[in-house]
Amino acid sequence: MRILLVEDEPGAAWMLAKGLREQTYAVDVAADGDAAIYQASVNDYDLVILDVMLPHKDGFEVCRELRKGGLTIPILMLTARDAVQDRIDGLDIGADDYLTKPFDFHELLARMRALLRRGHALQPETLEIADLSIDTRARRVRRGRRQIELTGKEYALIEYLARRAGEVVSRTEIAEHVWDENFDPFSNLIEVYMQRLRRKIDEGHALKLLRTRRGEGYMLTVVNDDIHA
Repeated sequence: MRILLVEDEPGAAWMLAKGLREQTYAVDVAADGDAAIYQASVNDYDLVILDVMLPHKDGFEVCRELRKGGLTIPILMLTARDAVQDRIDGLDIGADDYLTKPFDFHELLARMRALLRRGHALQPETLEIADLSIDTRARRVRRGRRQIELTGKEYALIEYLARRAGEVVSRTEIAEHVWDENFDPFSNLIEVYMQRLRRKIDEGHALKLLRTRRGEGYMLTVVNDDIHA
């Protein structure tokens, strides 16, 4: 899942982005309102974490402009202001949730998970495709009775494919949602990670779940029609 973090204080932005990346999220950082609006217009994000106190345009203005521009992804607002009216104003202009600073990082993660589930048609915390089970809260993956050890990026990739199970997901979509703005579009990194996932998830199983549709992309599915492993 790719996150846009809008925070003008460099230390806070660095710490929060580091924590989120350790939780397998891809994170882009914007330091002011104008940069946030621009980045949201050129990139495909799954969620925006938006500080209220920003230079140039505050978080309320940014949220309003993003919604006016047609952005429908979840927006979680962060603020040091805990007045009830501020929370009401933020929700009324299109924010999906509101968290007051200082906050516990684990609460932030829980709120993010809830918003991401809502953003994908109320998907459950555990995603299941045949005998593959993905616990999105604990970030644990099992195939049958066997737990599969994955790196952070491998987990991010399989979770994204699982959220789109049954659909062909293009290389571009994977790059946009699993990697951040530093991804090199000319690298073969996606192919390398798909090969690793196939070895870990499908090797030794008669039913292959990770499939390739040549020239189109990848999918996680139990259907084999016209698709290559």
